[in-house]
Amino acid sequence: MFPRKKLNGYEGEMRPFKMIGNLYYVGTYQACSHLIDTGDGLILIDTGYANTLYLVVHSIHTLGFNPKDIKYIINTHWHWDHTAGTAELAGLSGAKTIIGKDDFEAAKKYFTADITVKDGDVLSLGNTSIRFVETPGHTKGTISMFFDVTDGGKTYRVGTFGGAGANTLRKNTFEYENARSDYFNSINRLRNEKVDVFMANHTWNNDTEEKSKVLLETGENQFIDEALFPKFLDFCEARLKNIIEEESNM
Repeated sequence: MFPRKKLNGYEGEMRPFKMIGNLYYVGTYQACSHLIDTGDGLILIDTGYANTLYLVVHSIHTLGFNPKDIKYIINTHWHWDHTAGTAELAGLSGAKTIIGKDDFEAAKKYFTADITVKDGDVLSLGNTSIRFVETPGHTKGTISMFFDVTDGGKTYRVGTFGGAGANTLRKNTFEYENARSDYFNSINRLRNEKVDVFMANHTWNNDTEEKSKVLLETGENQFIDEALFPKFLDFCEARLKNIIEEESNM
């Protein structure tokens, strides 16, 4: 599935929903935003585009939460489709903003982070502790994260690949030297993580829209599937290998 190109009006609007436990989806079709209710304040992961921020804010309200209760905004990487709404939402909520240490300077185009994180850092708030893993490649400072949620008396591990896109991995698009080798290394590191619930960067990474419809209509939670994350990593690895092979044959 490919992203819808139009970003005006309500194009890209998605119905917000409880994904699992205290994790909620509040993003658009084009760019994911996830909300965690820690019981001691909210954590938002990525804000999306500036001109769709109103949809994210509306979704937060629709689920019964107040954006002013957001304590932290985590940005998976500096690109505008994930961070362009961060400064405005931080101003509204008073939230502290977070980004990977090696994306701090690039992110200044959209906001100046209050906190930078590196490998092994942990953010704890209320009932949630998020562990950060540096996974460069898509950008130099891409961060992935892992945390537990409880649902139906069971504990599940949530995980994400913070920047899986290949658009910066083609010839003449590299953001920095060794981006491709870093990307392969990041994939290999992520294979060591057990993930029960794959939280996507973009909806087409894990079929967020389709799975949400099933969840809302039937109650079946297809997001709970430990095979989804390694399958996505396989896809990412194969895609880059194909790009390299195609370029070698040009």
